[in-house]
Amino acid sequence: MRYACTTLAGSGKRLSQIGLGTWQFGSTEWGYGPAYDGREAAAIVRRALELGITVFDTAEIYGRGRSEQILGAALRDADADPQAIVIASKIFPVLPWEPVVQQRAVASARRLGVREIDLYQVHQPNPVIKDGTTMRGMAALREVGLIGEVGVSNYDLDRWRAADRALAQACTGVPPVVLSNQVQYSLVHRDPEEALVPFARDNGRLILAYSPLTQGLLSGRFTAGTAVTGVRTANKHFLPDNQRAAAALIDTVRDVAATRGVSASMVALAWVIRHPFVVAIPGASSVAQLESNVAAAELELSPSDIATLDAAAASYRPTTGWASASALLKETARRRLRRS
Repeated sequence: MRYACTTLAGSGKRLSQIGLGTWQFGSTEWGYGPAYDGREAAAIVRRALELGITVFDTAEIYGRGRSEQILGAALRDADADPQAIVIASKIFPVLPWEPVVQQRAVASARRLGVREIDLYQVHQPNPVIKDGTTMRGMAALREVGLIGEVGVSNYDLDRWRAADRALAQACTGVPPVVLSNQVQYSLVHRDPEEALVPFARDNGRLILAYSPLTQGLLSGRFTAGTAVTGVRTANKHFLPDNQRAAAALIDTVRDVAATRGVSASMVALAWVIRHPFVVAIPGASSVAQLESNVAAAELELSPSDIATLDAAAASYRPTTGWASASALLKETARRRLRRS
């Protein structure tokens, strides 16, 4: 396993550059069902520990708390060493005032069955409430030892910096930082490279990359004619027109994979974690998929590989905005008619 260059400041814990995202645990959106939650999820967590994964990411909103419960139980059943793993969870900031932040963290810790959440993140910026009161809640949680580090998710750089200042003002002693920003980052979603990636690189911060395979699009398993279900039906990249537009990029990923004798998924993940301060947190529907994800940590892409992938990614032009929303509505209606 490869580990990020930045550790958790308070505990010194290392973060594996391939983590495990657990949105699919207990969530009906993925459609895996109770058999997955009851058996496969535990097997995936156990194997993840064996393979050196230290980062396990969840959130209170995933399955309305079920993901946290399933993850916590799986880690206990696997006798995971609390000193060797990083549990990351997130508060959904509907009312992110100081007492609410504290209450929600306590509830998450109880569901997880832990005394401390290593990394507690704001799931997304609240468009109305600034981060001052939120970070006062985070500071109080740090002071009592219920959380280790503070992170955010889906923040742009200005808001990340503002959260940083708010946390420093709320804490006594050595000012802490908002250590991480969890954002969508992949070959088809490269926006973080404009500002967030350079900021993390230059300031000892972390980027947690969610959806690093774009919900499986970059695995090469899907084509314009492939029917999709669950959360993928709401993903613009799975619109038939966008799948056709992504074909050249996916072919390039496959070509690079073929020269290395690896899978397309491994190449796409290796591209994301080429930065030593980036941790990718793909989900896994099976132990086999998890093992493939972890193997990406051992794959070093050459500068030529990266340049080839960058050029192919730059040529992908998906339908976005209102056109994307309209196309998604039409595609949803078409699927309903086909099922009726």
